[in-house]
Amino acid sequence: MTPCGSPVVPVAVLLLLLWGAPWTHARRSDVRVITDENWKELLEGEWMIEFYAPWCPACQNLQPEWESFAEWGEDLEVNVAKVDVTEQPGLSGRFIITALPTIYHCKGGEFRRYQGPRTKKDFINFISEKEWKSIEPVSSWFGPGSVLMSSMSALFQLSMWIRTCHNYFIEDLGLPVWGSYTVFALATLLSGLLLGLCMIFVADCLFPSKRRRPQPYPSKKLLPESSQPLQKVEEEQEADEEDVSEEEAGSKEGTKKDFAQNAIRQRPVGPSLATDRS
Repeated sequence: MTPCGSPVVPVAVLLLLLWGAPWTHARRSDVRVITDENWKELLEGEWMIEFYAPWCPACQNLQPEWESFAEWGEDLEVNVAKVDVTEQPGLSGRFIITALPTIYHCKGGEFRRYQGPRTKKDFINFISEKEWKSIEPVSSWFGPGSVLMSSMSALFQLSMWIRTCHNYFIEDLGLPVWGSYTVFALATLLSGLLLGLCMIFVADCLFPSKRRRPQPYPSKKLLPESSQPLQKVEEEQEADEEDVSEEEAGSKEGTKKDFAQNAIRQRPVGPSLATDRS
């Protein structure tokens, strides 16, 4: 004979599942997750953002208070969000996160760092009483949307990419640690060489070098006023050279005449002249 109580067990399990389904749905977190793709949503509306890491004990202690505060987000008209810095290194660099957990308040694109007590009540009072107005906002130079912080974000993302490649070389390819460092050193040298060549090419295109041509010797007809003393000196030198050449020519003619006279005096007397004398 089949026991009459056996169908009760499946019915009880079904009732428990139906009873637990709405409870599970009600326990859904109201905290929004911010990533590198949707962080610009923070520029619109009012936000409270927590930067945390799963391994951080202080962050783990804050989670219950933060979840409870998020349940009041709709009543306070504030969006409650969180950022996992281990998964989003770019946002860690964009907001200059140096300690965990770090909480920021944002409204109208202005970011302020929250440094008060970290309880649900304090968070609610901070928003409802607008205590954030007494905090100086972050300078536009260091705002998350500035060029400087965008560069910092790219640098943090690059560092995470290098770390991922390093782990891939060691764990998947089986390279030694020094082999991975050698690969990165060669890549750094090659990238620096290519970057330097590109910069030289661009600089040469934008600012071409002016080659100096040899200056021609100034002609006598087109001499500037500043070169007139030099012209006079050159003319005097030429006149002196002409005088010297004339003196040399005169001395040569005198030498020839003396030589002719000496030759006449020293000519020997012939036999006819000798008989006349006798």
